Amino acid sequence: MRIIPARPGDVSTLLAFREEAAAWLSRLGTDQWQRPYPADKLSETIQAGTAFMVLDGDATAATITLIPEGEAGLWTGQELAEPSLFVTKLSVARTHAGQNLGGRLLDWAGDRAHRAGATWLRLDAWTTNEDLQAYYLRQGFEHVRTVLEGEAINGGPRVSGWLAQRRTRPAEHVFTDETPEPARIGST
Repeated sequence: MRIIPARPGDVSTLLAFREEAAAWLSRLGTDQWQRPYPADKLSETIQAGTAFMVLDGDATAATITLIPEGEAGLWTGQELAEPSLFVTKLSVARTHAGQNLGGRLLDWAGDRAHRAGATWLRLDAWTTNEDLQAYYLRQGFEHVRTVLEGEAINGGPRVSGWLAQRRTRPAEHVFTDETPEPARIGST
């Protein structure tokens, strides 16, 4: 399997990917990702070079976005001052479920973050999706805190406020990595 940067022409593929994940999550009884994701926001992450796709032949098997800043209202100023990269929109196609593809993607992200000079790989998960939270704990993340609706730092409602992190490190992820070398944290 290969990991590549998402391209502008991949917007519809990635939106369909998210819709598939939302339908699956709904069947599991969670309201996570039930609002449609704006195509323009997805285009912004692609243009920024932070959205990635795993290809199995011609099929998109998974996607992940790895961004240099945490979502507003979740992380403290002190935490945001620590060199970190943030995982968002990690999703695996149902056709590729059960192959530890998500775990391997998290290892790839931690390796990429390490090469960028980050200390932490961080993420937030839906506060009501306890299965997802347990999954991240099994992947070596440590729960930092849960920010509940109305408690966000600097205000704002939150439903995706279960925060976790793990130290970055070199990792064997077994993808053929066709992404450019990451920019170093703090360099522009």
